[in-house]
Amino acid sequence: MLTAIIDYESGNLHSAEKAFQRMAREVDGGEVVVTSDADVVAQADRLVLPGDGAFPACAEELRGHRGIYEAMVEAVEQNGRPFLGICVGMQLMATTGHEYRDTPGLGWVAGDVVKITPSDSTLKVPHMGWNNLVIDHDHAIFDGITSGDHTYFVHSYHFRVTDPSERLAHVEYGGDVTAVIGRETIVGMQFHPEKSQDIGLRMIGNFLTWAP
Repeated sequence: MLTAIIDYESGNLHSAEKAFQRMAREVDGGEVVVTSDADVVAQADRLVLPGDGAFPACAEELRGHRGIYEAMVEAVEQNGRPFLGICVGMQLMATTGHEYRDTPGLGWVAGDVVKITPSDSTLKVPHMGWNNLVIDHDHAIFDGITSGDHTYFVHSYHFRVTDPSERLAHVEYGGDVTAVIGRETIVGMQFHPEKSQDIGLRMIGNFLTWAP
């Protein structure tokens, strides 16, 4: 079993690599590698797409790594490999991102990535720090997780899904802010599981053993 964390120059992947490798050992989840090799992406049993920065820049970098991009799309769309998007990696699953300019996403989960606009003017953007998950729909990624558990966020934009059934969890921040999305073999987390202590590690382990 091989999990590939896709390196498309979107940020420092060291902490994610260590967290996934730790949980792979704990749950017998096989090997975890960080890779920019399209052949490895094509052969992997599971794929993880992280992302830090602005939506347009991440989308451009991802599509610019053409061998990786095509291998990832084929693995998910044609071969049904389990896929996890993290932070901007989750946002890239959308139809369109509206950060700075309208930018096409992967279109795997219908919806738009829009700026967080809290109803309470005292709440600052970016939404940064710990917040309580509200689980909207059961999913294997939540095994051992309950509403009220804390995860760690750093973001100014969030995923406004078209189909409410594909928003698996949210947090409250002057209104609903999407935290987890998913359908079929794909799932995404707006927060950083590698920075979310035991809860985040548990969810990483759940992904590594998920059999959709």
